[in-house]
Amino acid sequence: MISETGYSNNGDASKVTDLPVVAVSNVSKRFGIVQALNGVSANFYRGRITALVGENGAGKSTLMRIMEGEHRPDDGTIYVDGQAVSISSPREAHALGIRVIHQEPEIIPELTVAENIFVGDLRARYAVLIDREDLERRAQQMLDAFGVAGVLKPCEICRGLGPAQRQLIEIMRALRPGARLLAFDEPTSSLTEEEAVRLFALIRKLKSEGVSIIYISHRLREVMMIADSTITMRDGRSVGEAPMQELDEAKMVRLMVGRPISDLFQRRKRELGPVQVVLDRMSTDKISDISLSLRAGEILGLGGLVGAGRTEVARAIMGLDTVRSGSMVIAGKPYSPKNPADAIRAGIGLVPEDRRQEALLLLQAVRDNISLVVPDKVSRWGFFSWRKEAELVHHHVEGLRIKTPSINQAVGKRSGGNQQKVVFARWQARGPKILILDEPTRGIDIGAKAEIYRLIESLADEGMAVLLISSEMPELLGLSDRIVILRSGKLAGELHADVATEEQILDLAMRTTHKRAP
Repeated sequence: MISETGYSNNGDASKVTDLPVVAVSNVSKRFGIVQALNGVSANFYRGRITALVGENGAGKSTLMRIMEGEHRPDDGTIYVDGQAVSISSPREAHALGIRVIHQEPEIIPELTVAENIFVGDLRARYAVLIDREDLERRAQQMLDAFGVAGVLKPCEICRGLGPAQRQLIEIMRALRPGARLLAFDEPTSSLTEEEAVRLFALIRKLKSEGVSIIYISHRLREVMMIADSTITMRDGRSVGEAPMQELDEAKMVRLMVGRPISDLFQRRKRELGPVQVVLDRMSTDKISDISLSLRAGEILGLGGLVGAGRTEVARAIMGLDTVRSGSMVIAGKPYSPKNPADAIRAGIGLVPEDRRQEALLLLQAVRDNISLVVPDKVSRWGFFSWRKEAELVHHHVEGLRIKTPSINQAVGKRSGGNQQKVVFARWQARGPKILILDEPTRGIDIGAKAEIYRLIESLADEGMAVLLISSEMPELLGLSDRIVILRSGKLAGELHADVATEEQILDLAMRTTHKRAP
């Protein structure tokens, strides 16, 4: 049984029983002509972390929506503790102990942390007023029980909270009495490394208390670290289920996309052009004494641990942070941007880490998002032209294979991979000489990553200078020509990518000495 603080008090909950907490058997679901699920079967056990992996469109989200009661299956059966059940709404799923923690937390910004945790269960005093003392006491018990009391305060208003804090509220809400199976959908996509470590500790605690965990993530190394077993989905089917110790990253990729991981990168020698970017001992409030250069047709990787200053380099180049000392030269000319508009006029584009918050107008159409920075290309004799805009947008949608039923559909309704392609299309339409990519494949599936990788390589082939910021080692090594490593806001070293190793990058990122490439 789950206590009021949300954790089990059944004794040794770490043992996996033979009977699944929840099982799905031969579940199928069709939407029009699309077969989203085709005979999927899976078991989820008490005190066990099961990873669910696969490309976007593989059926993971549809399966979760069926288990949560948002969709009804066309065929198949769901079992809870061995008994067949019919789940027709999220409320019924919650009553059975099934909770899904979505990638984008649904938080009411005007309410407090305690109110958001217990929304729908706000006990009243004198039948009129909310009993805030009781509410905050219960919230504090939950925060204390899971070791996150230092991160959230029950009385804190939620409007100013960051992604990790909002996600913790969603988790606390799901852990209200009765939680037996929790599904985490891309839980670390907006978290720092430190926040992810805290989340993993919380998930392991839940596991030890007997909660069954479903973990959905495109970050395969994360899956290997946290999961006990993995179910791989492809084209609406389960194509593999195995204990984690029998798998590695290459095997999982092969199951997911039907090809080895080595095929994702097609790095080839390019003729490099003139130097496009020179940073000479550049410093801001966050970084110090940064010197580097980047040539046309080159992909320069920027590596380092979270907080090392990689994004701050991009912000300085884009005019978002003030340069306190040192200098920048762009295409042979001194460069001192006051804002991003100056950067765009100088021929620089940025694909930021958080595309939803910093790049996209989610409620606006795909066409509006792509044509945003090219007003001169969608006008005729100084007047806006719907026809020219449509021609330009269709050209890039088709060229990048952006999946959308219409260029007039809101971009927020597209998958993460297609949203990211829209951001790339915007800059491809603009044609900058320099493109800065900050975690360009964060939160997208392995298939979409392969398309983004090919796009990055093609842009470099065409002569664009690319600055690639990435926390994924295979991505950094597979795409870059050179890699510059930062540590604590300073330059830690430089390596040629064709001879660099993950161990060398981590060594430079974690120590203070400065090494240049041989």
